[in-house]
Amino acid sequence: QVQLVESGGGLVQPGGSLRLSCAASRRIFVIYDMGWYRQAPGKQRELVAMFDSGGRTNYADSVKGRFTISRDNAGNTVDLQMNSLRPEDTAVYYCNIHISIAALDYWGRGTQVTVSS
Repeated sequence: QVQLVESGGGLVQPGGSLRLSCAASRRIFVIYDMGWYRQAPGKQRELVAMFDSGGRTNYADSVKGRFTISRDNAGNTVDLQMNSLRPEDTAVYYCNIHISIAALDYWGRGTQVTVSS
């Protein structure tokens, strides 16, 4: 089992910035994807940004140029720097690890991000 713990959410004004962090409870010794998803009220959960198993990044079109995903060398933590935030970025943000070889997904509990004046 792997626990994912998110931190860094909160309330910010439009145009502001927030940084989210996610830490895995232990090192994972298989290839995996790791990243961030979000779910707004009444909407489906969607990918925000991720590292795939080859280390490539993938961003939702709506956040390109505003959000940056990063991770530590061990691959146990992943951060999401969010700049130029908009009201439509308001959602619960979830950290995810996907292990395709085992068809496993691990999710954090989520952290609320609210962009409002």
